[in-house]
Amino acid sequence: MKMYDVIIVGAGPGGIFSAYELITNNPDIKVAVFEEGHILNKRKCPIDGDKIKKCINCKSCSIMSGFGGAGAFSDGKYNITNDFGGTLYEYIGKKKAIELMEYVDKINMDFGGEGTKLYSTAGTGFKKICLQNKLNLLDASVRHLGTDINYIVLNNLYHFLKEKVDFYFDTPVTTVELLNDNDEGYIVDTEDETYQCKKCIISVGRSGSKWMEKVCHELKIPTKSNRVDIGVRVELPAAIFSHLTDELYESKIVYRTEQFEDNVRTFCMNPKGSVVTENTNGIITVNGHSYEDKEKQTNNTNFALLVSKHFSEPFKDSNGYGESIARLSNMLGGGVIVQRFGDLIRGRRSNPKRIEEGLVEPTLSATPGDLSLVLPKRIMDGIIEMIYALDKIAPGTANDDTLLYGVEVKFYNMEVEVDKHLESLHKGLYIIGDGSGVTHSLSHASASGVFVAREILQQ
Repeated sequence: MKMYDVIIVGAGPGGIFSAYELITNNPDIKVAVFEEGHILNKRKCPIDGDKIKKCINCKSCSIMSGFGGAGAFSDGKYNITNDFGGTLYEYIGKKKAIELMEYVDKINMDFGGEGTKLYSTAGTGFKKICLQNKLNLLDASVRHLGTDINYIVLNNLYHFLKEKVDFYFDTPVTTVELLNDNDEGYIVDTEDETYQCKKCIISVGRSGSKWMEKVCHELKIPTKSNRVDIGVRVELPAAIFSHLTDELYESKIVYRTEQFEDNVRTFCMNPKGSVVTENTNGIITVNGHSYEDKEKQTNNTNFALLVSKHFSEPFKDSNGYGESIARLSNMLGGGVIVQRFGDLIRGRRSNPKRIEEGLVEPTLSATPGDLSLVLPKRIMDGIIEMIYALDKIAPGTANDDTLLYGVEVKFYNMEVEVDKHLESLHKGLYIIGDGSGVTHSLSHASASGVFVAREILQQ
């Protein structure tokens, strides 16, 4: 049985930065990283080409799993803020959380991100304009790497780490077990072999939610239901939001609906970007990318509009609720559905002719349809209210030809009970990143990895 000082389960941002911090501060420490997905240069989605247009449910999804995690092919936005992206600050303090996010940003700059721009809402006049229209612009500094530069940073980090850390790709971990009742170590089982470690860091991300639930059940680690975010991705001409995106790049705007007093928020804004699909546990949902490379940019901007739903007892399966809505979209549209805003307001489905004649050229080939048959009325009404509210600060948002893609669902792992050290009730077992339910972003997940590594190094 091979022995390690630390085993990390998951090679997403949390796992990567845990490994980085451990080996840069203690070159003699023996670290292994287990990842169910592929090495970065082998992460290739079959539908990213001309022949295959629909998800074929690969054994390991190259979009969601592999080195870099689900964030590897995202827009590469690192939001330095405590206002959104998770609740890491509740465990380690607001000042420490910001310091760690800034530290992660510096590492990203050292590994290929130099020259990218750091945007900030500080001092912007848009905050006042938003407030005057019942909108709240959240505070943040935003480092935009872009999908292309993000890949370069990850590739450089991997080449730095690979000679110092043992990586096991395409190696799903089946179980994590206590070595004995005194929490003196852990047994990590894979399909083929068994490994042992003194400390274990679990950082499996959103795609590992069902596996994380299983591990918590087996180790009797308490959990509680988290929220689920459900909505659509909006696509419109880039010029409509250019006054915001040129200064802020991404604006996180929250609106409280008049009808139900639900919070609707913008999420993952991609100036001159493209709408894409992603696969979560066999469910096709929508997302967005943008690039630093001007040759890859489009004439459109896209962003999500999401409604957060929190559930109380006795209902506990918030992810199951989101999955059921996404599956309905997949059933009706064979994947993602697209609808013109004007058609939605008129109560009619979009068809290929109306989409083709519209002023917005879709960047994703989706099935024209009717999103009101998929999304619950309360959520749909909130999204419509938000579009009209945004139209006041970005006139043209509520144009008939604005495209809505559905559904977009952000699944959050159930919140795992950890202490201020991000340690579970079992000593030496740390649960970090989006898999913990504590973080919901690249920056927070990365910061949690650095934090836990330092906790281990201090012992």
